Amino acid sequence: MWFNQLKTVLLLSLLTVLMVLMGGAIGGQAGMLFAFVLAAGMNFFSYWFSDKIVLKMYGAREVGAAEAPELYAMVQRLALKAGLPMPKVYLIPSDSPNAFATGRNPEHAAVAATEGIMRLLTTAELEGVMAHELAHVQNRDILVATIAATFAGAIAMLGSMLQWAAIFGAGRNDEEEGGSSGGMLGGLLMAIIAPIAAMLIQMAVSRSREYLADASGARICGKPLALANALRKLQAGVQVQPLEEARPASAHLFIVNPLRGSALLSLFSTHPPMEERIARLETLADTSRRMPA
Repeated sequence: MWFNQLKTVLLLSLLTVLMVLMGGAIGGQAGMLFAFVLAAGMNFFSYWFSDKIVLKMYGAREVGAAEAPELYAMVQRLALKAGLPMPKVYLIPSDSPNAFATGRNPEHAAVAATEGIMRLLTTAELEGVMAHELAHVQNRDILVATIAATFAGAIAMLGSMLQWAAIFGAGRNDEEEGGSSGGMLGGLLMAIIAPIAAMLIQMAVSRSREYLADASGARICGKPLALANALRKLQAGVQVQPLEEARPASAHLFIVNPLRGSALLSLFSTHPPMEERIARLETLADTSRRMPA
């Protein structure tokens, strides 16, 4: 678990360095300041409003003990075991089986489940999924993922700006300096490579936090094999019935990737390989059984 935490810190540091380098390439120290202000502004907006946006995007409806007694009681019980405040509970009107957590901190958290997941999983399996989502809240993964996604988005914007600056700058060099464009070519290459690197780093952050949430969720509910079985069912279910409203920008929130894609696209997924997630949970179950009571 500590390795995933350390890995996240290192990856976020890499994103920060990449952001500063992009700003410097655009406008020196002034560019660095601009990059910092841009990232701060985007993070501020995401911190306060991203949860409301994503819940509305998927048509999530808040439910209480009267509308969804079993789900509400389950989340309430798991939140108590995890030492967390009771989050808001939402249902998403979709047959695609999935779930996610959102919210800027444990005091303003929400968990959402689709109608499809409620029909597909057993009670124990659904408990494993909800524990996984509460683990995201407990580990503040939502904030970490939001920061990583925001940095990646800001770097992509800066990359677009740098491309235009390189193109027009190269044109001026051709006219004024007889075609000396080595610096502009370097800027153009950075404008192309940096956003790709940022996207890969963001995916690595997301994968690391998913492994951490699997382990933490299994400990919260005490049923690692139930969570492993749930992941198997969800993986198959999403392939049959993908979430039509899903967008790549919010795919990292879900317990399994809501987008149906090819094997090539899975290499660039925000989620770890399902086989590895299941194998780790099975190992955790074996370790738990061998521990003395």
